[in-house]
Amino acid sequence: MLSLFRKKRQPPAIKAVFFDLDGTLLDVEMDRFISAYIKSLAPHFTDVAQHFTFGAALGEAMSALLQSENCYASNEQLFFTVLKQRLGFDAEFFRERLEHYCADGLADLESLIRPLPLAVQVLNACRDRGLKVVLATNPIFPRAIVDARLAWGGMADFPFDMITSIENTRYCKPDPRYFKDLLKGFNLSPAETLMVGNDTEHDLAAQVVGIQTFLVDTWLVNRGRGYQPHHRGDHEQLLRFITEHHQMSPPLAKVDSTF
Repeated sequence: MLSLFRKKRQPPAIKAVFFDLDGTLLDVEMDRFISAYIKSLAPHFTDVAQHFTFGAALGEAMSALLQSENCYASNEQLFFTVLKQRLGFDAEFFRERLEHYCADGLADLESLIRPLPLAVQVLNACRDRGLKVVLATNPIFPRAIVDARLAWGGMADFPFDMITSIENTRYCKPDPRYFKDLLKGFNLSPAETLMVGNDTEHDLAAQVVGIQTFLVDTWLVNRGRGYQPHHRGDHEQLLRFITEHHQMSPPLAKVDSTF
């Protein structure tokens, strides 16, 4: 006799967590950090551009990454295209000067970063449960600048499966294609993925492609968009969410995705 009842189909368990960095895994005021980064990098280019001219060009190149609608080979290619147009030097010249800056100057920005020990616990909880862990920081910086912030935040030794930077990405948050590229790269479905971040637009935009979200509201950045997170809480609640609900099945919540 056939059963009169069918088992309810369970949604797939989460296999990967995408983490924002700034304001999520460490405490930093990004507007202040970016301004200090540009100001401290400019003296390494004084032979080719005045401080103001260099700062304006670098700021324009970084902004172009956030606003681009074009499909460049990488964010890095677009970044150097803008710098070439504004300042006339090529990618290798910038990389050489950036290397000097990282050795003599970048360390001055460490005081702007405040580590969050609980962040390492959150990351380790994901790793202990066999989840892929991606650092999905907005890729407007070269990898060396991302690595420095990780080191200052006490996360230099964590084995991320991927760290996004201008070198290995084509888009930036909140462009849905940024999230699509990550999903494709790891052969993940949106339902198998969780995006964790503190930005109501840049991070919650992951919902546009079907990724569920956890809004970390310890240092909330509210840009006024219409996204509602699937889950929300501070860092303590995030850690409990991962440790107690590590299957993290997508909820049957209606999401207002007005991207």
